[in-house]
Order: sequence, then structure tokens, then C-alpha cells
Amino acid sequence: MNDMTLNAAIQKIPRHYMPVDFTLSNWETLKPFFEELNSRVLDSAEALEVWLKDVSEVQAVISEDACWRQIRMTCDTENKALEEAFNYFCMEIEPHIKPYADALNKKLMGSPFVKELDSATYYTYLRSVEKEIKLFQENNIALHAELNMLAQHYGTITGKMSVTINEQEYTLQQAAKFLMQSDRSLREEVYIKMNERRKQDEDALNTLFDELLQKRHQVALNAGFDNYRDYKFEELGRFDYTVKDCEHFHEAIKKYITPIAETLIAHKQKQLGLNEIKPYDIDAEPEGQQPLAPFNDGAELLDKSIQVFSQLRPYFGDCLRTMNKLQHFDLESRKGKAPGGYNCPLAETGAPFIFMNAAGTADDVVTMMHEGGHALHSFLSHELPLSAFKEYPMEMAELASMSMELFSMDYWSVFYPNPNDLKRAKAEELERALSIFPWIATIDKFQHWLYTHPGHSHAERTNAWVEIYTEFAPKNISWEGLTNYRERLWQKQLHLFEVPFYYIEYGIAQLGALAMWKQYKTNKEQTLDHYMNALSKGYTQTLTKLYQTAGIDFDFSAENVKALSEFVKEEMKAVFE
Repeated sequence: MNDMTLNAAIQKIPRHYMPVDFTLSNWETLKPFFEELNSRVLDSAEALEVWLKDVSEVQAVISEDACWRQIRMTCDTENKALEEAFNYFCMEIEPHIKPYADALNKKLMGSPFVKELDSATYYTYLRSVEKEIKLFQENNIALHAELNMLAQHYGTITGKMSVTINEQEYTLQQAAKFLMQSDRSLREEVYIKMNERRKQDEDALNTLFDELLQKRHQVALNAGFDNYRDYKFEELGRFDYTVKDCEHFHEAIKKYITPIAETLIAHKQKQLGLNEIKPYDIDAEPEGQQPLAPFNDGAELLDKSIQVFSQLRPYFGDCLRTMNKLQHFDLESRKGKAPGGYNCPLAETGAPFIFMNAAGTADDVVTMMHEGGHALHSFLSHELPLSAFKEYPMEMAELASMSMELFSMDYWSVFYPNPNDLKRAKAEELERALSIFPWIATIDKFQHWLYTHPGHSHAERTNAWVEIYTEFAPKNISWEGLTNYRERLWQKQLHLFEVPFYYIEYGIAQLGALAMWKQYKTNKEQTLDHYMNALSKGYTQTLTKLYQTAGIDFDFSAENVKALSEFVKEEMKAVFE
């Protein structure tokens, strides 16, 4: 794909079916479009394709409206009006849409002209439609609405969390910077304050999670599944791998990656000159070495990120510039803002929105590269004719973002003009590329346990968490005196609350990203061509085929885990040569 032929001055999709000035305020204004689509006579393949484009337009309008409601709410969790606007969509608009969406799906699959659609283009879409028809249950509509609303309470609860350090208030994201300082007593103080603050809402988060678990289990039962895990695998469209594949992945991580993570911890302990290493020591810098400080504020982070992306390929930088002109960034951490970071695609506009909680750390740079990779995916797939073609699988979405973390390293001197700082930043990224795997396996295996043990008690949940965490975590981290904090570590992971079972995708994609980077080191331009070509396909190819288009195999076997971990170990050595 030729970078020079692309235009990042993205154009909003023109409306042909709905009025240009239509805005979604309530169900009654939207209902006539669904009724017309449902009653329209489709007497030819051409009529069917026009109908599909009209359905897609309605889906795009609804999706963009819902996304903006969520964006605004997460940017300001203390604004009740924004929360109510989101809840109104969940409870008063979306439940009315679902029966019509099911009827349209059945109308599509019942049309004799569906066989005349180009199979190469429509195969994955029609497969997903068949899956949606299979899973649809009228008595799950209200449950899904309640779940969407409940999941957002996590951000409301955690967005209020802050601690006071040296008489100044910090969000927990901002306070985490102190865990990088060489002053161990300060690190311990801050670590305890952060965890004690989380402890204040332990019961509230447990109660929220209980309700989410109960309703999710009922959704699965209503759809004819024994448990929510099996239901969710179907709903997520995991056509290319199974529960057993996930279990084999867990074992591979434990066998090949956890020992490497322990070696990295031992190296950190030696660097710090400690007899034992505690959780608050993991991110610390040795005496006399300051934490990396790549930027001061969100504006500088964005400006430098644009420079990095532009050096990699000019089009990449132009995408971020376009988003900036549209004011599609909210980057800095502040009280009242939901935790985490995301790239939110906007179906009509095309240019997505990036949300994160930057506090001036090296991790923030990586997050920006990651979310920027997601943003490129939105830009490159925007011209696809149907909204459904852009609903790419998360294993592919994360390949886009995690590959960008690694590709961009060559240009991080923008953030780290000092060569030694640049080496440190690259080494930390490669360590992160490996050390993230045990946590991914932990969260994924924990979710398998959660949803195959419905009705479990809080004590059983805690015991299962500690057992699974201990299975994958480095054994040379001492939790003596801190075990009560370890017991609720899972509550930090927003995915458990907001997007259940969305986590192993990071592990699959990280392996893919390492394979992409290995390819990149041999032939940069060809790899970037493959990368852009794969992203431009959206979900018009199967997951396996998308990875092949990117020039790699869809492979998260034990053999591949071992091979790529060895490759990264060698690259880590090369950084300091």
C-alpha cells in the first residue's frame, strides 16, 4: 500500500438514506427507519446491496451517537447529566433497536439474493450475522441494557480515587509515578496509600461485580448455554480458536515466559541492591537514576507522538494531526476522569477519539503509541462500504496497536534525546513485551474460573484469584505483609468489569506484534506495507487470513511462544551493545 496515495484528511461518510441533520434523541425518531428497512421489498441482488448500505448508514449513525455518549461520560464521571445521557441510550433506545436488528438479520439471510453477494467480500459478515441470529433472545434485551449501564459504574467508582502525597492530591495514575523513585520509603508509603484507597471501595466493587456476574450468567442460560464463558466465546466470534487453545496458551506462558519474568525481577533486585524485592520496587529506578521523563503535559505528548508517527510514515503523523484538528484527544489524568485508555472508533466521522490518563511517564508514551496504532486502523478501514466490515476482531485490533509500539521505537529519540535514556526506554519496552504475558494469562484464566463457577462466594473468588495469580507471577517477589493487597489486585483490571473475556486478545496479538517486528527488522518498508494492507481490510477476511495478509501466521502455540521469547531476549541484549 503506497503511503503517498492516502489522504488522512478523512471525510465524514455522506448520508444518502437518513436526513443530514438527523440527531438521535429518542426511539420514536429512529423507529421509522427500521420499519421501512424491515418492510422494504428486495426483488434483486442490486436492491439487496442498496438495502445493506442503508442498514449500514443507520448502524453508523447509532454507533457514533452511542460512542460520543460514552466518551463524554468517561471524560467527566462526576457530571450526572452525561451519565444520564449514556444510561438513557442503554435503557430507552438500544433495547428497542435489538428486535429490529434481529428482524433485519433474518430478512438478509432469508433473501434468495444473498447467494449472489460476492463471497470473498461478504463471507465473514454473513458468518457474523448467522451467529447473531443464533444468539438473539428477546428475554436478554433488558439484561444487556442493564449490563451496559452497570459496567460503567466501575469508572464512576474508580474515577473518584485519589491520594495525598506531600500535601498534594493525586489521582492513582498520577501517584504511580512515585513508585519509580529511588527513595524506597517513599515508594512504600505511596504504594500503601494507593492500596488503602482502593480498599475503601473494595466492597462496592465486589457488590458491583456480583451483580455483573449474576446477570451475565442469566444471559448465557437464556441463550441455551451452560455458562457465560461458552456464550461469550460464541458472541465474540472466536471462530479461529477454542477454550482448549487458551488453556494451552496459559501453560506455555507458565513454562516459557514466567521464568524469564523471574530473571528480569532478579536483575531489578540486583540493580536496586535489595535483599528482597517487594511489589513497590518493581518499577523503581536505582539510586542516582531518575525515572524517564519523556514529556511534561498532554500537548507535548501529542506533538512528539505526531513527530514519531511522521518519521515512521508521513501518513501516520497526518492521521494524528487530523484527530487533533477535530479535538479528538483527552490525554491527561485528572480527578473525576475514568481510568485506563482507549481508542474509540467513530463510524460516521472516521477519525476516532483517543482517551488516556497520561502523567508524564515512559508508560504513557507506550500507551500513546498503542492507541495511535488503533487510530490508524480506524483511518485505514474507513473507506470500506459497510459499517460491519469495519468491526474487525479484537485479535486484529490489538495486532495493529501492539505492532505500532515496537515499530515506533526507532524514532523515540524525539522523547529521549539522551542516547542512554533511549536505550533504557527501549529495554523497558522489550521487558514489557515479555512481562505482560503472565498477567494476560492470569486475567484470562481467572475469567474462565469466574464464569464456570457461578454463585461462588467472595472468599472462593479471592482464593481462586490468589491461586491463579501465584501460578503465573514471578516467585521472587515478596508479598510478606502485603498479601491483603494481592487479594484484590484483580479489581484494578477494568476489563473484568467492562468488557468480559476481552483480554487473551492482548496475548495473541503480542505474539503477532513480535513476529511483525521481527519481519520489520529485516525489511521495514515491506512490513509497513503488509501492516497497512491488513488494517485496510477491516473484517472482510477471516482472522487467520488477516494475519497472513500482515505477513505472519496466526499462531499462539507453545512452540511460537518459546521461539518469539528467545528472539526478544536476544534483542534485549542487542539494545545495550
